[in-house]
Amino acid sequence: MYKEKNMKKILITLSTIAALSISAHAGGKYVEPAEDPIEIIPAASPSSFYIGLGVVAAGLSRDCACANKDADRLKDMTYGGIVRVGWDYNQYIGIEGRYLNASLEDDFSKTTHYGLYLKPQYLVTESINVYGLLGYGETTVDYDSHQGRSSTLSKTGFSYGAGLEYALGAQWALWLDYQHLLNDEAKFSTDSNIFSLGVRYNF
Repeated sequence: MYKEKNMKKILITLSTIAALSISAHAGGKYVEPAEDPIEIIPAASPSSFYIGLGVVAAGLSRDCACANKDADRLKDMTYGGIVRVGWDYNQYIGIEGRYLNASLEDDFSKTTHYGLYLKPQYLVTESINVYGLLGYGETTVDYDSHQGRSSTLSKTGFSYGAGLEYALGAQWALWLDYQHLLNDEAKFSTDSNIFSLGVRYNF
């Protein structure tokens, strides 16, 4: 009987010591199991590839095919659309392909052009990017005198331009630029230039 009472006391004492040890180790508070860290996935940033759609005004100037050599040069302004597809290698240089067709409200000419350009650029502010265009393209001008006579001038060669882009956010931007398409010193000296305005989207 005496041994049984001693055994009970020993067991109670050991249980008490164990409980106090666990409580002291935990600081007297319940410790929740550690959770796995939450992985934060950064938002996807736009790529360097982009496409642009816009409107274009194409100006044309050429010598007059008339007897009076001192007559003013013939001039025409037509309107249409332009598509830009490009890739920015970095913040200083890019490559861009262009196609345009200007055949609305013409007096005597319609202009089509496509080309590939090196695009040097410089970020003036976080929102404004200025750029140049240096490349090679083909320009076709269809003439119609509205008197039953028509002709076509098509020429490939060097083309250049300059413009600026204004960022509307991470992926959208507005652009405005000038481009010299054609300078042909053949029988009738011809100059072709465009102004374009549009919106650009980065994929």
